[in-house]
Amino acid sequence: MRFEIENQNPKPGRRLPDWFRVPAPGNTGYRKLKRMVEDLDLHTVCESALCPNIGECWGAGTATFMILGNICTRSCGFCAIQTGRPQGLDLEEPGRVAEAVQYLGLQHVVVTSVNRDELPDGGAAIFAETIREIHRLCPETSVEVLVPDFQGNWEALGVVMAAGPETLNHNLETVPRLYRMMRPQARYAQSLELLRRAREMRPDILTKSGIMVGAGETLQELHQTIQDIAVQGTDILTVGQYLQPSPGHVPIMRFYHPDEFVALRRFACGLGFRHVESGPLVRSSYHAAEQVERIEE
Repeated sequence: MRFEIENQNPKPGRRLPDWFRVPAPGNTGYRKLKRMVEDLDLHTVCESALCPNIGECWGAGTATFMILGNICTRSCGFCAIQTGRPQGLDLEEPGRVAEAVQYLGLQHVVVTSVNRDELPDGGAAIFAETIREIHRLCPETSVEVLVPDFQGNWEALGVVMAAGPETLNHNLETVPRLYRMMRPQARYAQSLELLRRAREMRPDILTKSGIMVGAGETLQELHQTIQDIAVQGTDILTVGQYLQPSPGHVPIMRFYHPDEFVALRRFACGLGFRHVESGPLVRSSYHAAEQVERIEE
């Protein structure tokens, strides 16, 4: 069956399709992880970005840790994280993240951050220290970092790569035409360059990127963006449905059918990615450990 991707005006108050049903958070595993996050004074992108998978992931004892605070210097049109002026740096945060990873017994952990454009290195030193602390306390744990663009500061990127994460992730998020609306303080070409430079700096480290669909892009634009990511030598691609966090964010133009995600996965696999995760509820860190395991197998 062929699915054409066309812009559709959303109906006010339209309900989510049936395939977006997810477990409600609140089981024993969820409550245990929530208490740990609060006790260690940590942040997670799961909560700050209103991730729909929080019930499943936290219930299974996994979370994506968000370092450098919970206030972002950027105002992306798709993101629920608070925008403002961050105050100071928590130099003890890397150690507490490592403690959480050890407590949970994670084999693979994802660490991301808010944008800290006011810092000369964009927070790269804290990323690097977090990687080192996790490896020190949990030498068998693989670390995936989902980094900002560091405003094109490639020395800062080099600091992160030198710390030796097993996976370096940087999301393009959307097609170039929608950047002004979705990522007004970012540049498409710069994000592509980050992926390319990361690959050149450390060919032994997996590189990864992700995009969202449903904000008004066309199939041709999607295919071109996926091709652009592949050309950088990127190993892993994630494709998921954009969900509008609030009425003030970029509206959803359409919901993609699960079969359309299958078609996008087939297209991307044909370009040479080592693994593609494509589905309505897919997010950057969703099933991240399984993605790495499949590549290793």
